[in-house]
Amino acid sequence: MTPGMILAMAWRNLWRQRRRTLLTLASIAFGGFMAVLMTAMQDRSFADFIDTAAKLGAGHVTLQHPEYQDRPTLTNTVTGTDVLRSAAEGDERVVRVVDRASGQTMVTTASDSFGAFFVAYDPALETAETFEYTDGLIEGELFTGADSDGIILGRILARNLGAELGDKVVYTMTDRTGEIVTSMERVRGIVSSGAPSVDAALVLLPIGTLRSVVGYDRAETTQVAVFLDDGRKSQAAAERLRGQVPSEVAVLTWDEIQPEIRAFVAMKIGGGRVFEIIIGVLVAAGIFNTMFMSVMERTREFGIMMAIGYTPRQLFALVMAESSLLAAMGLTASIAITAWPYYALSSKGLDMSEVYAQAGQVEISGVGFDSTLHIGIFPENAIAIGVAIVVATIAAGIWPAFKAGRVDPVASINLV
Repeated sequence: MTPGMILAMAWRNLWRQRRRTLLTLASIAFGGFMAVLMTAMQDRSFADFIDTAAKLGAGHVTLQHPEYQDRPTLTNTVTGTDVLRSAAEGDERVVRVVDRASGQTMVTTASDSFGAFFVAYDPALETAETFEYTDGLIEGELFTGADSDGIILGRILARNLGAELGDKVVYTMTDRTGEIVTSMERVRGIVSSGAPSVDAALVLLPIGTLRSVVGYDRAETTQVAVFLDDGRKSQAAAERLRGQVPSEVAVLTWDEIQPEIRAFVAMKIGGGRVFEIIIGVLVAAGIFNTMFMSVMERTREFGIMMAIGYTPRQLFALVMAESSLLAAMGLTASIAITAWPYYALSSKGLDMSEVYAQAGQVEISGVGFDSTLHIGIFPENAIAIGVAIVVATIAAGIWPAFKAGRVDPVASINLV
C-alpha cells in the first residue's frame, strides 16, 4: 500500500466519526489558542516591563563603579564616560548609551521638607525610548540642555511639598568628597511615572548642573546606561562589554541591578509555563482517548485487514497517518481562531485602567504597569508552540497505532 493510499484511507477514517473528530480538532485549536495568547501576553508584558525598568533605572546594561551597587553614594563614580560610551556604542546590539547620575537628596520648600532620590540626565542624549520620565510630564516643561535651570518634581512629592511651577526648592546632598552641598532652583516641571512610590520621592536634575554642584568632571558620573534593541540579550552584551572597558569599571545587567524585578518576572513566567503544560497534558489526553477509542472500535476491521494481507507496519502507519492529519488540521484551526484576537490585542490592546484603578497601587519595585494591555509573542515561542501541538498530537497516536498493529486476526474477526 503506497503512502498516498494510506493518507487517503486515514482521511476517510477520520470523518467516519465526524462529531468526535470535530471535538478533537476543537480541543487542539483551543489549546493552541490559550497557549499562544498566554505566551504572547507574558512575552510582550514582561519585555515592556523590563524596558520600562531600564528606562527608569540605568539601562539594560550598566557601567558603574564596582562598589556603587553596595554603596550607591556620589563618591563612587566612573570617569572618562565619553570613552566608555564610545566603547559601548560599537556593540551590534547597542542602540544608545547615556550618562546618568542618581542618589539621595533632601528637598525643602518654605512649607516643608522631604527626603527624595534624584536622577540627573542629559536631555541632548536621552529620548523617550531611553528615559521614561519624558513621557510623564503633566505640568511645565522639561530641560532643554545639560546645564538648564530649574528642578522637576514627582507629582506626589510636589503636592507634599506644596510646590507649584516657579516656586523655589532647595536641595541638599553630599558631593564627590562626602561634603554637604546645597543648591536652590525653581520648579520647572512636574512629572508622573505611573508608580506612586516613585512620584512621592522623585527629583529630576540636568546632569551638567549636578556636576557643577557636586564637583564632578565633565566626563564623570555615577552610571553609564546602555540600551539594547532586545533586553533579553543583556547578558551576552554585558559579556562582550567586559572585554572592552577598563577592569575598574563594573558591567552589570538590568537583572543584577534590579534583582527583585528579575525574581518577579521569573516567578510569573514559571507559573505561566506550568499552566501551559497542564493545558498541553489535558489536550494530549483528549487526543489519546479519541485515537484509542477509534482503534478499539475498529478491532474487527483491523483483523480483517490483516487477514487479507495488510501487515502490522501498514496498520501502524495508517493510525499514525490519522494522528498526523489531526495534527495538521488542529494546527491550522488553532492559527485560524487565534489570528483575529491576536491582531486586535497586539495592535489596539485592552484598556485595563478601570481594573488598575480598583486595584490601587499597581507597581513592582517602583515600575508601574501600562494601563493598556498589549500582546506580542517572540518568534521562537510561536514556533515552539506549533511544534508542541504537532508532536503532542502525533505522540498521542503512537500507542493506539501500536495496538492496531498487534491485533490477532482470528480473535478479532470473531468479535461481534
